[in-house]
Amino acid sequence: MTERHALAAAALPMHHADPFDRMLVAQARAEGLPLVGSDAALAAYDVEVIW
Repeated sequence: MTERHALAAAALPMHHADPFDRMLVAQARAEGLPLVGSDAALAAYDVEVIW
């Protein structure tokens, strides 16, 4: 987790209350990577979710 990722996670809307999942969303968005998981709340963010 870089400072850039932390700032991006802090700026995310509160669609998901879990800070670890919000960190994963921020990292995936910053690096242009998809997330793999079944948590439906992740779909509220502008990130590709594979499951």
